[in-house]
Amino acid sequence: MGEVLERPDIEVTEFFGMVTVSDEMREFFELVERVARTDAPALIRGETGTGKELVASAIHQMSPRAEGPFQVLNCATLTPELLASELFGHRKGSFTGAHKDRDGLFKLADGGTVFLDEIAELPTDLQARLLRVLQEGTFSPVGQTESIEVDVRLISATHQSLRDAVDRGEFREDLMYRIRVVPLFLPRLADRDGDVEALLWHFIDEMNPSYPRDITGVQDRVMEAMLEYDWPGNVRELRNVIQHAFIVGQGPVLELSDLTPELRGEPPPNQSAETMTEKDLERKRILKALDEANGKKGEAADLLDMSRTTLWRKMKEHKISE
Repeated sequence: MGEVLERPDIEVTEFFGMVTVSDEMREFFELVERVARTDAPALIRGETGTGKELVASAIHQMSPRAEGPFQVLNCATLTPELLASELFGHRKGSFTGAHKDRDGLFKLADGGTVFLDEIAELPTDLQARLLRVLQEGTFSPVGQTESIEVDVRLISATHQSLRDAVDRGEFREDLMYRIRVVPLFLPRLADRDGDVEALLWHFIDEMNPSYPRDITGVQDRVMEAMLEYDWPGNVRELRNVIQHAFIVGQGPVLELSDLTPELRGEPPPNQSAETMTEKDLERKRILKALDEANGKKGEAADLLDMSRTTLWRKMKEHKISE
């Protein structure tokens, strides 16, 4: 099995549902606190799974608008017609299915905050209507000509560059400047020094009471795999990996076999052997042998019918940790 790592004594910083030990995130939290004291529109830039909604919620909760509503909408999940209705509301009969009047997010958030995730996906005609809300504090529901006045703060987020979207003609330049008065750049998990280990134990502590399995130790090769992985899904992916381990594994030690294929260095399940390269297949065989030999390279080399020197060389070629 290799060495089993017990829970280290880690002093974490908790900030409105976010956990960290990294200086990068602590500096980010300090900036968020300063932004929260103002009423300026803020744009959160960050990859999927980094926690953009948690940041927006933290800004709202620390702001003078904390007693007001906090409304959230992902602009990438709805058709333009439904998105217009969700944002601005509609009047009965304004379109097929509009059987009664309905208030939109801006009306519901009056006196509070609206958080628009993936704002780069907002259709251009709705961008003009959003600009009016920011400039004049007014909007008209779908199917109504009279304007409604609102007092809202806008926080938005995107995983892509709005400047690039402006250059492609997909986003209004004047709106970009209105919503990014304060840009906030949320670091990737892979760039947050120490946070993979800290969050691993944090999620284990969080899930232990909720599952039949009680994890008290982590195989050293699990930690190596996690520290080498790039985490494209960031904190959300890490939490999902730990949840997966609680479900598929058993016993008090989190083992390499409990992890998802990506963490084990294997191809995703939909990649058949026919589509794998010879290099992929060799890497898979080496990882399987190391797992069966509990990390003992001499035994793994015997299983693979190669010398230990050859195994060591191939492990370096495939970037497999010793």
